[in-house]
Amino acid sequence: MTLRRPDHRDGGRATFDTIAVSLGWGVRLRSFLRCQIEGRLVVLKTYWACAIILCCLVSRAPAAGIQLLDSDPRLTGAIWYPCAGEAKDIPLGALAAMPAITLAGVRDCAVTGAKLPLIVFSHGYGGWFTMHQDTAEALADAGFVVAVINHPGDNGLDRSQSDVLSVWATRPADIVRLLDFMLHDWKDRAVIDPARVGFVGFSKGGFTGLLLIGASPDYQRLVSLCTNDAPFCVQVRSGDVPHDLARDTRIKAAVLADPAHSGAFTRDALAGIRIPLQVWRSEVSTAGTGIDPEGVARVLRALPGSPEIHVVPAGHFAFLMPCSPAFAAALPRLCIDPPGFDRVAFHRDFDASVVRFFREQLVGDGGVREGR
Repeated sequence: MTLRRPDHRDGGRATFDTIAVSLGWGVRLRSFLRCQIEGRLVVLKTYWACAIILCCLVSRAPAAGIQLLDSDPRLTGAIWYPCAGEAKDIPLGALAAMPAITLAGVRDCAVTGAKLPLIVFSHGYGGWFTMHQDTAEALADAGFVVAVINHPGDNGLDRSQSDVLSVWATRPADIVRLLDFMLHDWKDRAVIDPARVGFVGFSKGGFTGLLLIGASPDYQRLVSLCTNDAPFCVQVRSGDVPHDLARDTRIKAAVLADPAHSGAFTRDALAGIRIPLQVWRSEVSTAGTGIDPEGVARVLRALPGSPEIHVVPAGHFAFLMPCSPAFAAALPRLCIDPPGFDRVAFHRDFDASVVRFFREQLVGDGGVREGR
């Protein structure tokens, strides 16, 4: 399945869904918008209706609530959740990987809703918890609780473990620890429905997700692929590899984007996966990332069941949130896209698709869908 822009052939339905999600209005407004355009309206009428609704309601758009996690060095990050309030800039203090990183929301406001689904995120190599905040906000505005942490030793503030094989074991364990905290120790845990848990992972975070949901890496394949003396390859060749990798059956659905280390997975290595998946891959090779578009495509084809697959005509970093001017000046490599590719427009579609997938799989008609 390839990414497409909404057009008039769906009656304006996809366009309204995308706008509603990107502005954080959630399901009730999307239902309201759709009812305005039932019937055979021409494209012009659809967009005029949208403009009128935006003018009337834009001042009432809710903002996501945010709680920062900074009391435990193994759980540093943030929690996004449904909230009624006005967004403001939130100082990150020691949590900021660099001054150009900003966060906006309603800090420490009361959570609205009950029996809410929970989504946990895993960032990529050397990343940090704010790199997918647009998707976290869209999910929170749609009625989800979202928790994202920096992986200890593999984040923008501390990369001491980023290049060693042991991080393959510690990363899944980090997410298990985060889920334990959210379901048992978070002060607002009573609002979460523990039967409705989802996962989002990008790059090395996508790899982390595959391990968590049942994949088993084939280390022998990596021996033939390792041709240098990097610490990672030295460990693989010596057989010093992690075993008993953490799994978590509480995760009932997952979204994975450009999962790293594709060479570690065969069809047999992926056979243990039993939950619904939405998977994304980039078409354009990005130097220095270690992501092989063809390798990722091979892994996605080998996934069991019928995953929802999206192909994006851009590079690996397109899955990171659109860059502010300050961030683009600080880390331009993460912000460069192919000519003609609009990352802002893509993320409107991407966020809407992620919200739709989790609503289908974790909410549906009031329960979690059974795995495949």
